[in-house]
Amino acid sequence: MNNPKIFKRALEPKLEKALSRSPVVLLTGARQIGKTTLVKQLGEKHGYQYITFDDIRFTSAATRDPIGFIEQIQKPVILDEIQRVPELFLSIKKDVDENRKSGSYLLTGSANPLMVPRLGDSLAGRMEILNLFPLSQGELNNNPGTFIDTIFGNKLPKTVTLAREELYTKIDIGGYPSIQFCKDLEARESWFQSYVTTLLQRDVKDLANISGLAQLPNLLTLLAARTSSLFNGGELARTSGLPSTTLHRYLTLLEALYLVHLQPAWSPNFGKRLTKSPKIYLVDTGLLSFLLGVQIEHGLLEGRMVGPIVENFVVSELQKQASWSAVRVKLFHFRTTSGIEVDIVLENSAGNVVGIEVKNSQTVIAQDFKGLAHLAEITGNKFIRGIVLYAGSQSIPFGSKLHALPIASLWT
Repeated sequence: MNNPKIFKRALEPKLEKALSRSPVVLLTGARQIGKTTLVKQLGEKHGYQYITFDDIRFTSAATRDPIGFIEQIQKPVILDEIQRVPELFLSIKKDVDENRKSGSYLLTGSANPLMVPRLGDSLAGRMEILNLFPLSQGELNNNPGTFIDTIFGNKLPKTVTLAREELYTKIDIGGYPSIQFCKDLEARESWFQSYVTTLLQRDVKDLANISGLAQLPNLLTLLAARTSSLFNGGELARTSGLPSTTLHRYLTLLEALYLVHLQPAWSPNFGKRLTKSPKIYLVDTGLLSFLLGVQIEHGLLEGRMVGPIVENFVVSELQKQASWSAVRVKLFHFRTTSGIEVDIVLENSAGNVVGIEVKNSQTVIAQDFKGLAHLAEITGNKFIRGIVLYAGSQSIPFGSKLHALPIASLWT
């Protein structure tokens, strides 16, 4: 499919800065989200040679003699889909130690090297890793958005009116660049079917020699059906029929391929964050809608899955903005043993927090702020504000540091 438009990526300035100070920069993210387009643009601007390991000729040469391959290629160089030749990491490390120069290597990978042991040879102190996500709504509108920077400052974002049906359409389409040019639902479904098949049949085999490959699509669909819920490994193992060890191995692969994201729990006790259950999200709501066979823009406005899908959409938008925002934040969820919860907790490097609840409704009541009020109580002066993002059109104050905002405020 020929894309008539190249989208401006909000991560580009951050990527350029990384190249100016680090000898190796790795740009990671799912397949088909625009990594190659972005690095080629930068490469043309700064004189980079381009090599892709989707080309079997380069893959074979690099695998056969990784040291000789690195010695002979011209630098600076872009090495696209580096996960296909994990042998190169040691050779790159050797070259960087002998010829340290900023921006020598711009790597891309469709698998997270930190989650796949055989790709994880340390380039500590030599490499920066940046994550590229599917297009955000702001990028689609040529306005990347600064929601995170704004809410951690002294202002609230502007209010914008967006019809509920239009919001649902955005959710169903998602952020993969190629999908933006599919003319109808049938074309989108065909694209996603091919995408999932390629990932699970080719890329998984590249990363790990696993048996039972046919079980992965079923597991991915089961995870989609549990989006925005707490991860329960025991229940999922029983439902999928997979042994617990196999389930966790498959889940790691799906995370490594940037299909599934597990959002950790927030706690004022740092030790407890590692023991509490994470929440399950898919990286893109277009893919999520495809896996569920649900198009919420077409009539299923009050279906059981609509609320979780909308929450997944908000989490995805915040993940994207967190990758380029000036304020560095991590995303969590919050839930007490008594059932009080907050969908999203953003925490900056100073430990200050913003709580966000997501409501798939056009009205907001005081009860919707129960979890946020509790979060404010236990965090004290670390609490910046609490926000309910909802499907309405007005910005409404609900007390000190508490506001209801339209979901579209995320990208205005």
